[in-house]
Amino acid sequence: MDFSAILSDALRSGIGPIAAVYALAAMGLNLHFGYTGLLNFGQVGFMLVGGYGLAITVSTYDGPMWLGVLGGIACAIVLALLLGLPTLRLRADYLAITTIAAGETLRLFYRSSWAEPVTGGVFGLQRFANDFYALSPIEPGTYGVWLVRFSSRDLWVMIVGWALVLVVGILLALLIHSPWGRVIRSIREDEVAARSLGKNVYAYKMQSLVLGGVIGAVAGMMQAIQVQSVNPDNYDPAVTFFLYTLLVLGGAGRILGPVVGSILFWFVLSFLDSALRQAIDAEYISPDLISTSEVGAVRFALVGIALILLVAFRPQGILGSRKEMLLSGR
Repeated sequence: MDFSAILSDALRSGIGPIAAVYALAAMGLNLHFGYTGLLNFGQVGFMLVGGYGLAITVSTYDGPMWLGVLGGIACAIVLALLLGLPTLRLRADYLAITTIAAGETLRLFYRSSWAEPVTGGVFGLQRFANDFYALSPIEPGTYGVWLVRFSSRDLWVMIVGWALVLVVGILLALLIHSPWGRVIRSIREDEVAARSLGKNVYAYKMQSLVLGGVIGAVAGMMQAIQVQSVNPDNYDPAVTFFLYTLLVLGGAGRILGPVVGSILFWFVLSFLDSALRQAIDAEYISPDLISTSEVGAVRFALVGIALILLVAFRPQGILGSRKEMLLSGR
């Protein structure tokens, strides 16, 4: 087995564009769940409308990319309002039910034959991010250190993606430590107490839902740009649960929690995938026990077992505080 190849594959995934995209999306979800206590099971829906808002503007209507970015953000704001207005005054589980249903409904709508002239239907839309790559100052080629190397296109997406993670992290840190942030954290701890102090809990929840949704939409745009494609079947509910996995790994209610969680998740997932495939090829693992086609399922099962052990021994996550978790009742 080539352990250097296994490690290089894992490192490329752990710091690559997809890790930055998921870290960004999880930061929006962290604002919802980790700081405000909102059970949003449809973060993938915000990623979908963000990615499609960009793609439809540029590909279907031949608009400029900056207008597509504004369109994706506008779609996320509208979606947050549609989800939040009827549910945020009710119990938390109503928002959870509404968001998971909305994410799946949007996926089915965007892939329908009725929407195909605009969304591309089941085939989606392709090659709409040329203006983004035209801005790259990196010359065509391959760049990296040791065996960890990226193409110039992936490197450009990775730089922009992690730069967005840095900017969003700084903005969230400033917000969370501001009076606004103290209010949403008090809502997470005790909504009744916050309301008794004269705070408009409904308005603060709505603001948090909109802001976290916009962050998710930006992540969806970066994902669409990275693959130069949007397809509705890439936005299934499992994506949201991957994002919750990142929060569990890194620690909900921590600015760096989603970042650390994303890096670890993609590193471990790629490490297991590459190691299992090489072990099967080298006949260290019998193909009768695990076939190559079953590697994907096995790696997720192993990650699930590791996650269960983490929750059992460190339920607050890697960066989380046990004291704060106990105080918040989570």
